[in-house]
Amino acid sequence: MQILISGAGIGGPALAHWLARYGHRPTVVELAPALRPGGQAVDFRGPTHLTVLRRMGLLEELHALDTGGNPMTFTDRHGRTRLRLPADFAGGEIEIPRGELAQLLHRHTESSTEYLFGNTVTALRQDDRGVRVAFRHGPERHFDLVIGADGLHSRIRALAFGPERDYVRHLGYYAATWQFPNTLGLPAGSTGINTPGRLASAGADPRDPARAGAFLLFASPQLDHDRHDTDALKSLLQQRFADLGRPVPHLLETLKDADDLYFDSISRADVPHWSDGRIALLGDAACGATIGGMGTGTALVAAYVLATELARADGDHRTAFARYEQTVRPYAERCQRGGDRTGPFLAPRTATGLRARNALLNRGWILEKMLELGKDVSTMDLPEPV
Repeated sequence: MQILISGAGIGGPALAHWLARYGHRPTVVELAPALRPGGQAVDFRGPTHLTVLRRMGLLEELHALDTGGNPMTFTDRHGRTRLRLPADFAGGEIEIPRGELAQLLHRHTESSTEYLFGNTVTALRQDDRGVRVAFRHGPERHFDLVIGADGLHSRIRALAFGPERDYVRHLGYYAATWQFPNTLGLPAGSTGINTPGRLASAGADPRDPARAGAFLLFASPQLDHDRHDTDALKSLLQQRFADLGRPVPHLLETLKDADDLYFDSISRADVPHWSDGRIALLGDAACGATIGGMGTGTALVAAYVLATELARADGDHRTAFARYEQTVRPYAERCQRGGDRTGPFLAPRTATGLRARNALLNRGWILEKMLELGKDVSTMDLPEPV
């Protein structure tokens, strides 16, 4: 079948990998002019993630790119350490920069997949034979199926299911990341100033000490902002963090030259039904959480299951879409709940909340319990490949 996938992040190329392996002809359309560099590290943990990666033939390459995880240190505004978390707390069994994972998936699929960068879908029209798709650039085309793997702000979901406000809920925080030259000599790992409702952290790249990454997070009601207006977003971050001590002024100074700024709300998407006729959603577009919901691992699992169910159903999309959602939804929703807690965990809104979190997590047995829980949550029964 001719299958259009919207989104060249992680879930889209992963789905293209499996569709091509099962004999389909995938096309991936991506609004960005090229693969997006940078971004926070993403992690994989537990047997479900590792089984999918092994079946994709990526496990060895990912182990070679593994950062080893990054320990996290939280200080107060006077530089006094209040909490340390080990590398495996956030890093799982494999951790890799998101941009490198995207490049790896693109390399593995570029010979079997048509990529349309710098373009996007503007209209969808279904009939019994397929979907007519209009693009911002170029003529209309016909596809047998259309899959929205284009993230929390999915264009396909908006066109086929309804406006974003019907499905995406703000969880009370915003986050930003970017990379910069490590002129401060920051060590590897993440060290951050934590005050009520705010976290400003930075650390050296574990494999390139000359580079460093910043991560800012702050509590806020939903903002009326243009997430594509980079200059306005940089100004907003300057205002929100200007009063914190060193090294925050240096971090903010590096913003002016940052060309890889990521800024978004911490939100979650909940779509009651993941498909409508010949159009389906995958990953964060269907059941997303901005940070902390194991979204990357979930997208890879969902891509594998969706393509496998299409193969099992011999192209009967109705049967395949129903089995895909029945299999993946409970798993995705369990993982997604972690995203609900990310903001309050990283930056509790009150001084009392900060002290309580630090007191609890400075106890080793509680940390161990949380790590075990993360592995349990990210486990499910996978269908066998066809």
